[in-house]
Amino acid sequence: MKKPLIATCLSLMFVFVPFFDNPTDINTAHAEKANPSHAKWGRIAMKKTAEKYPSAKIYDYLHVKRVQRGNYSIETFKLWLDENNNKFEVIVNISFDTKSEKITNVSLQRDSNS
Repeated sequence: MKKPLIATCLSLMFVFVPFFDNPTDINTAHAEKANPSHAKWGRIAMKKTAEKYPSAKIYDYLHVKRVQRGNYSIETFKLWLDENNNKFEVIVNISFDTKSEKITNVSLQRDSNS
């Protein structure tokens, strides 16, 4: 008679104990995505490209690299544009003071291969 009672107690324990340890809203918790460190510079690259090529549509972009030289950094981006079904690429280099993040130069170069 003791074995069925013990089995029943163990069964109930396995059914209800997991609910005591887990928060009830576990399925609704979402971690916020952090912006990559180059996101600010990517927005600037797209803005400057749109200013230079106002009739072109930017349909994709890629963060290529970040190079630090002394107190200055250079963020490099590659943007793909479409202007009247003519697709081309633009390389954008943004030079800035690493500490203050003050921009010293923005250069745009249209890829000659596209």
